[in-house]
Amino acid sequence: MDNSQHEKLNYVEFAAKDLKATSDFFNNAFSWDFTWYGDDYVSFSNEGLDGGFYKANLQTREDEGGALLIFYSNDLEGSMRKVEKAGGKITKAIFSFPGGRRFHFHEPSGNEFAVWSDPE
Repeated sequence: MDNSQHEKLNYVEFAAKDLKATSDFFNNAFSWDFTWYGDDYVSFSNEGLDGGFYKANLQTREDEGGALLIFYSNDLEGSMRKVEKAGGKITKAIFSFPGGRRFHFHEPSGNEFAVWSDPE
């Protein structure tokens, strides 16, 4: 690995109770591709930060102290429609904050993510 990656965030892992539903969701909502490593682990890459999901009955949520990973979108309303159509549950509808606008959602295994955009 080259020196520009030294001590930088490189990989993230999430628990997921249903790896198939979670990977299908991210494929349908955001066009992610996955590599399966048996039945208990699936990885993704080239999505801003590489990572994977491992089989476990746990999830990460902001209100429980978990890290919140946030996507950027040029079309916030369009991204929210894609999340809903793919089976995501919107937990905080689009709202404004000092740097722009965003919404939060849970993917099928219950992990919380958000999507933000520049101010209107």
